[in-house]
Amino acid sequence: MIWLLFLLHCSAGVLSSSTQVATIYPQDPALPIGSSLTATCSVNPDHGIHAGSLYWTLNGKRLPSSAYSILSPTVLSVTLPRLSGSRQRSGDNLVCHNSGGHVLAGSCIYVGMPPEKPVTLTCWSRNTKDLTCRWAPGGQGETFIKTKYTLKYKLRWYGREKECEDYSAGEPYTCYIPRDLALFTPYEIWVEASNQLGTATSDVIYLDILDVVTTDPPTDVTVSRVGDLEDQLTVHWGTPPALKDFLFQAKYQIRYRLEESSDWKVVDDVGNQTSCRLAGLRPGTVYFVQVRCNPVGILGSRKAGIWSDWSHPTAASTPHSERLQTGSCDSKVGQQNSTLRRDLKQFFGWVRKHAYGCSGMSIKLYDQWRVWLQKSHKTRNQVLQGDKS
Repeated sequence: MIWLLFLLHCSAGVLSSSTQVATIYPQDPALPIGSSLTATCSVNPDHGIHAGSLYWTLNGKRLPSSAYSILSPTVLSVTLPRLSGSRQRSGDNLVCHNSGGHVLAGSCIYVGMPPEKPVTLTCWSRNTKDLTCRWAPGGQGETFIKTKYTLKYKLRWYGREKECEDYSAGEPYTCYIPRDLALFTPYEIWVEASNQLGTATSDVIYLDILDVVTTDPPTDVTVSRVGDLEDQLTVHWGTPPALKDFLFQAKYQIRYRLEESSDWKVVDDVGNQTSCRLAGLRPGTVYFVQVRCNPVGILGSRKAGIWSDWSHPTAASTPHSERLQTGSCDSKVGQQNSTLRRDLKQFFGWVRKHAYGCSGMSIKLYDQWRVWLQKSHKTRNQVLQGDKS
């Protein structure tokens, strides 16, 4: 209990007491890992306590008397060799006790490493309204003592230096700037890391808010069947509403997966259209589909934006393969449907080999396929005639 009471005061570096019974030197030292420390506990002579009756504890554990030295009737020292990193960010608790176990004085020992240069500083703006920046600590990221990270920024050619204040974004090494940002003017942004053993500064990045814009995921994502085509689904979505007032051209990506699978297949070349047909799917199967947006050239920026989060998954199932083979009373109609289905399967199989993604689905491709099909029939007929001869 006594050690716990001291722990509450350790972060302040002072042991609360109405009268100064003893003092420890050095008080609250900061030391590199591997260092040795010799500390002294000096007792006030007015209390009549002899140094030989004292003992030391470190984080509540009694230290062996072999580490002690009586320097005078009122001074007892202890030597701690080859110190390891502090067990707690607020410092390890070195305490001097009298023979009855009462705390006479205490000191916090900070053993760790100076911070290394922060790396991978990146920033993004949601709908040009704010700015969020994230970075990684340098090296292994572990200093064993409390290290403060400060994000700083300023307009590149003028303006005073400012500090980001909101580090409560829920993720480590992240800071959020909610307002008062300038557009069409580049910023200088960097991170400073500091603790009791040193300071390190990241590289400075230069960015314009308009070049790092991201947005909300596309809205109103729907997935529907394409008639009775058993291997296709159509995806529709809406433009992110927060960017409708800005001059920009969006890029979209789609990803989809089987219901029982965790592996997503990504369609990269959707372009700026807000619908896409997925082909080559498994009949009678549930698929989950998501869409995301990248605002390109917002307000005239020459750089692509940053991909939004994915939309919430939307599910739909492809028709079973038996659907086209049932419910027909006219055998001639059934034959026509069978021929159409076979031609469509052959066409979409050819598309998957000659075009990738949704942007390749066009009448022009269909015409190219018909030319290819005619050549294939002609070659097949020539082979058959050669066999007959």
